This record gives sequence, C-alpha cells and structure tokens, in this order.
Amino acid sequence: MSVGSMGALSNFMESMRYLFADIIGEQDDRPAFLPENLPEAVVPVASEAIHLLTEYQGTPYARVYVYRLRRFIGKPGVDDAMLCEIARLMAIRMAYEDTIRIAQQKLIELQTDPDTPRADDVRKFRLDELIDVLPALIAEPLLDLLDWLGWVHKRVSIHFNNKSWLGVRRLRVEASLRRWRRYSIRYGKERLWVERWLHMIDRALTKQPTAAHEVIHTATMVQGYGDTYRYGLANWHAIIDGLAKPTFDGVLNLPDLAGAIAEARATAMPDPRQAALKRKIAEIRARALGGDAEAAAE
Repeated sequence: MSVGSMGALSNFMESMRYLFADIIGEQDDRPAFLPENLPEAVVPVASEAIHLLTEYQGTPYARVYVYRLRRFIGKPGVDDAMLCEIARLMAIRMAYEDTIRIAQQKLIELQTDPDTPRADDVRKFRLDELIDVLPALIAEPLLDLLDWLGWVHKRVSIHFNNKSWLGVRRLRVEASLRRWRRYSIRYGKERLWVERWLHMIDRALTKQPTAAHEVIHTATMVQGYGDTYRYGLANWHAIIDGLAKPTFDGVLNLPDLAGAIAEARATAMPDPRQAALKRKIAEIRARALGGDAEAAAE
C-alpha cells in the first residue's frame, strides 16, 4: 500500500472514530474561549466568530480559530483595527460555503423563523466540487472514475428544498455530513489556504508592514462556491505568487507592494484564462525589474 493510501486509510479510520463518538456523545465538547489579552475592540468580532465556527463544525474547529488568532495578539504592527479584520475575514473563510453549509443554513432559517418562506433553492455545482466534501478515501477513487469518464467538470443542479417533509429530511442528511468534513479533500485545501494567507500576513508585517492591510484584504477574493470560488482562488494565487511572495523573498523590488496588489486586484476578472490579470502582473513586474536595471546602471 502506498504512503498516500495509508494516509487516506488513517484519515478514514479517524473519521469513523469521530462519527462513532459523535453518535454516542463522547466527542470533545470543551468550549472555545476567547484568547487571553484580546483587545476589547476585537472581543465582539471574535465572539461572533467562535459562535459561527462552533455551529459550522463544532468546538474543536472553533479552538483552531482561537489558536490562529492568538498568533497576532500583541504582534508588532498589529493594531486593534487590523486584528479585527484578521479575526473577521478568517472566520468567514473558515466557514467556507459547501453543500453541507448551505443545508445547515436552510435548516437554521427554519429553526429561527418557522414562518420563513418555503422554497426550492436550486444551485449549480461541478461534480468534483460535490465529491470534494467526502472523506479522501472515498473521494479519490470517485474522482479518478469521473476523470476517466470525462465528467469531473460536469455541472449538476442540487436542490435545497425546505418546502416538504422529504425536502427538509434531505437537508438534515446533507447537514449531518458535517462530521465527515474534517477528513474531506476540500477541508484539507481550505486549511492550507488559510495557513498560507496568515503566513503572508506575517511576512508582510516583517518585510513590508505598509502592505499588511492589503494582504489581509486579499481574503475577500476567495468566496462563494462554483466558478466564483475557483476563479477567485486562482486569482489570489496569481497575485501572491507573482507579486507578494517574490517581494518578501527579495527577488522582486516593489517598495509599494500594497499599491501593486491593489492595482492587480482591480484587473482580476472571472476569467479562467486570467488574461487581464496576468498581463497586469507582468506589467508590474516589468516596471519593477526595469527600475532595478536603471538603478544598477546609475
């Protein structure tokens, strides 16, 4: 058995233990508390985030949020306003929108307001996007099969229907998949993205503090689901890999990295080829490299 298969099997076994513990009520329900020394101005934002993420994935997930936020408390260059933005945007991104979350939200609407209008909410997803919410051990063979059939990018309509008993029952089944989410392909991707975003904020604070605000707000590029999510994520990576990371690495000389990121973001479009964005990044890099050449000549 390959290393990857062994890892997938381990994750599957962990998910089975988590599922069993959830059924018999033996899961870790220690609440997530606000981190120590959190500025008063950030308390409402962080409190709301902890509530959101506990609802989204449970108390262990909310504690991950607290751990991540703690890294920026008292950090040089991070004032209350900046910490608020990190806390707010991180919570939004950690509560990413997948089919499980949409089902959760539909049920919450019914619980909080029984008189809410009943409707059949139809949304478009790609097949690989639906499979990504399953544990990797199950998802990977399915994705291989879909790839062989040429159906990976096939779009399907999913009904989130709260108009009937059967529709509500289906929403409950979909929402119950929450217990599997931590072992899904999508969860792993999102965890890596959040960590990279936080790492880039940290590098900005160290290498070019004036760009930190702009790096923080790049999180707003990644949102939603379907094409909106995929294009936003691709554009985010293009800007980080083309401008921010080379600057932090000392490969590219961009004294005004914040301005460069804002300029690039203004051209980012929902284009699978990223034509306009790639041209703009190339233009910014050419200006920077040209400036380096002129300085060397002098």
